[in-house]
Amino acid sequence: MRLPSVRVTSSVFSTLLPAVVAVVMFGLGLELTTADFGRVASAPRAVLVVLACQIVALPALGAGLLLALDLPTSVALGVVVLLASPGGAMAAVFSHLAGGDVALNITATAINAALSLVTMPLLIGIGVHVLGADGAGGVTVPPDKVVQLVLVVLAPAALGMVLRHRRPELAARWDRPARIVSIVAVCFAIVTAVGQQAAVLLHGFLAVGGLAVLLCVLGMTIGYVVPRLARIGRPQAVSSSLEIGIHNVTLAITVCVSVLGDPQAAVVPAVYGALMFGPAAAFAWFLARRTSDRRTEPAPVGS
Repeated sequence: MRLPSVRVTSSVFSTLLPAVVAVVMFGLGLELTTADFGRVASAPRAVLVVLACQIVALPALGAGLLLALDLPTSVALGVVVLLASPGGAMAAVFSHLAGGDVALNITATAINAALSLVTMPLLIGIGVHVLGADGAGGVTVPPDKVVQLVLVVLAPAALGMVLRHRRPELAARWDRPARIVSIVAVCFAIVTAVGQQAAVLLHGFLAVGGLAVLLCVLGMTIGYVVPRLARIGRPQAVSSSLEIGIHNVTLAITVCVSVLGDPQAAVVPAVYGALMFGPAAAFAWFLARRTSDRRTEPAPVGS
């Protein structure tokens, strides 16, 4: 299986996507209050379950797939890096659409991004050792990428929360336009990213597209089922599912290209980044519709 190479220097990965995420997070911040985060802090079990899914259950899933499938080394290495990467900021957006706990997403994303300075090198190191990949020892995660993720997630959301607190009437007027702008910005970023990496993604879709969709669906399933088995509430399980299914592919691509020196391995997170929004959107739509149907069901007779 011959894979193309991904250019991590693309302005889409370095500038456009972070800017889009910042715009989206500002819009979400307009709907959040400190009480939302207080609820998460008072019941930290949900955060711990999300982190356990991300750091333990998901890599275990990847290990099982790598043992079951005979994948080329670069593809297998791309899977290892992808599954070791923290959740992406867009998880909060789809969580909002699906009726999840957005505050939980923001909290888990920030914590997991900080932990990734330790967990990513550890998980990738184990995977590299198992795969026997040459020239991939001494893995380190670029701290600036982690800091960028935290800032892009937290700062705009905090700004939106401050605006809602101080000028609630203005925040209310901006709420609907912010949602529209967010949707347009996300669509524009996806189209632009696909356009800039069209050749890579075309070959990548044929090579690893099915694998990327499988990883996304299985990841979201684990992210939903494990919290429900742990008796975590449904909104928090929804948030967990999207947190596990949507990865920070920019960080994963950077590690593959700049740290591991394998641009072909970066095709896996690149294709995943283009495809993950489909299953995430379908999942969000399905759950939002179920929630809406429950709200419109007639009350039982005699209630």
